[in-house]
Amino acid sequence: MVTKTRATAAEALEGLLFDGMTIMAGGFGLCGIPENLIAAIRASGVKDLTVVSNNCGVDDFGLGILLAGGQIRKMISSYVGENKLFEQLYLSGDLELEFNPQGTLAERIRAGGAGIPAFYTKTGVGTLVAEGKEVREFDGELYVMERGLTADLSIVKAWKGDAEGNLVYRKTARNFNPMMATAGKVTVAEVEELVDVGRLDPDHIHTPGIYVDRILQGVHAKRIERVTTRPRETEGAAAGEEV
Repeated sequence: MVTKTRATAAEALEGLLFDGMTIMAGGFGLCGIPENLIAAIRASGVKDLTVVSNNCGVDDFGLGILLAGGQIRKMISSYVGENKLFEQLYLSGDLELEFNPQGTLAERIRAGGAGIPAFYTKTGVGTLVAEGKEVREFDGELYVMERGLTADLSIVKAWKGDAEGNLVYRKTARNFNPMMATAGKVTVAEVEELVDVGRLDPDHIHTPGIYVDRILQGVHAKRIERVTTRPRETEGAAAGEEV
């Protein structure tokens, strides 16, 4: 029987990394990112990477640490506005960027995981997004062809998982993770809680273990990308007094 569980992120990635590879990384902002696996990739020193991810973390966390290490050659993304280093590298010509409308990026990943090489969408027709791509007419409407995306390795983050690789995501942390889990030649998952086989309700499993090759329980420190809170009222105002 093949054992999927690994004790550390470094062990989970052992033998999988090589220069010039394509990696899909789940997450949206800093929500649902496999931070332990990203840190292990940083420590490995692998370089010349193409990374498929909605965004590229922030300057000192998430995929941003791979940028800081000079390990990423190209990003295939939708939103990159929270990373100043990303901006600097792109404008200086040191980083390639393939921009995608967010829904198109999600569908390209889903299509790749489903074995669909290409599909047509109305999104982007008549814009820079469609330049150099095939455009066809269906029922009187124009559609641009987009290619499905796959990767040498997908790294994903889940809330709970078991030794068989079955995964359950929590709320918005699900984001791109389920699609990416299907689109990698190899998929490695890190979870907040690793439970015994049989503990997960089959009806609640989002990613079946058939898609997951290795799994580890990561050490996670919750980090909020932007803290937004309501201004605290003064004691007098809270009590209904004039201030």
